[in-house]
Amino acid sequence: MADDVIPEDLRDFILGHIDSIAQLEALLLLRRNPRENWTTAKAAQRLYVSEAEAAGALEHLCAKGLLTCSNQIYNYAGQSEAQQSMVDRLADTYTRHLIQVTNLIHTKPRRLREFSDAFKLRKERP
Repeated sequence: MADDVIPEDLRDFILGHIDSIAQLEALLLLRRNPRENWTTAKAAQRLYVSEAEAAGALEHLCAKGLLTCSNQIYNYAGQSEAQQSMVDRLADTYTRHLIQVTNLIHTKPRRLREFSDAFKLRKERP
């Protein structure tokens, strides 16, 4: 289903760079406000997530080279033209095909493995 509306290169970008909706929303929030300096608290408030979740999302995006980070201040800057173009396409596709994009993120193989791992029975240690 996602293959029908999400081009293969954009699909690969999402699968390679975005692990959660919080990360996607953080990236798009900072993209919409490229001149603003973002703290974890400010992003958390705007994204309606905990500061811990916002921090994890922002750090992940920095590690992927999609944001710049300095002294716990985050900005949408420093990307190549190709990355900016891909994020622009992602924003457009997400606007038009929200369900397909979110389903793609939620069904990433790693996310499925993490979900199933949460239900594994673990031996209690004495």
